[in-house]
Amino acid sequence: MRVLLTGGTGMLGQSLQRLAPEVAPGLTLLAPGRAELPLTERAALRRWLSEHQVDAVIHAAARVGGIQANIADPVGFLSDNLAMNDAVIMGAHEAGVGRLVFLGSSCMYPRDYRQPLVEEDVLAAPLEPTNEGYALSKITGARLCDYISRQSGGRAYRTLIPCNLFGTGDHFGSAASHLIAAVITKVIDARDSGLDQVEIWGSGQARREFLDVDHLVRFVLTRLADLEDLPKMLNLGAGRDHSIDEYYRMVADLAGWQGRFRHDRSKPEGMMAKLMSSAKAEAIGYRPPAEITPDLARAIAAYEAIKAAR
Repeated sequence: MRVLLTGGTGMLGQSLQRLAPEVAPGLTLLAPGRAELPLTERAALRRWLSEHQVDAVIHAAARVGGIQANIADPVGFLSDNLAMNDAVIMGAHEAGVGRLVFLGSSCMYPRDYRQPLVEEDVLAAPLEPTNEGYALSKITGARLCDYISRQSGGRAYRTLIPCNLFGTGDHFGSAASHLIAAVITKVIDARDSGLDQVEIWGSGQARREFLDVDHLVRFVLTRLADLEDLPKMLNLGAGRDHSIDEYYRMVADLAGWQGRFRHDRSKPEGMMAKLMSSAKAEAIGYRPPAEITPDLARAIAAYEAIKAAR
């Protein structure tokens, strides 16, 4: 199977390319750069997919960022991702590609809604304002995939909704970093600089569900050939959450830092909880990890290696 992978340089894309030879050796992943394939031009996508005889698409590309980046530029997060999703999804549809995996996000779910969140909760209530633009782009992409699948009568376009992700390929220390990467960066830098204090935005009591990206990738690679058997949207999470304070303390313990934390309660912290139910995925063979500590340790080691190489 020949598969276009968008977002090949991101954390998820890197994991897909690293694990594909082991998990799905019959798969050929094509991951062109932006210079070769502009992801906001539908006609270019359609031509490229036809010329390269692509059988499936994994759409993992997106403009991403933490809470501060989302608050600063909601226009960009909505417009850039809408344009990209339209070009990739409709380009694939117009090129006759029969299979597509669209990567959603847990921010698609309502703010402070019931726990755990199930797939039917999307659009059931208002969204979290701090990342509403990004969330709307993901919801629109998911709906487009569902409409295409229903209207075409033959396409298997599915949306997978992972919980918050982290991993060895995250953007440590950048504006695009996810929470765990930001926590690791702050704690390790404090340790290495001899600092005895690290700041946490908000109360530290907001709860988040995190999954190492490799667990998600293994599921994607093993189910790509039978997407038609999956529901239109499917949660893939860890099955448990922790408070922000707990994540900071876990990282500090693993990194050997004995400092203290200071909370800046004037800063936003987003939704107080968004634990997802992965019951549907588990019913068809998905198995989340038993605990997060080994995966956190690998991510910490990855950032330490990055720092040592500078």
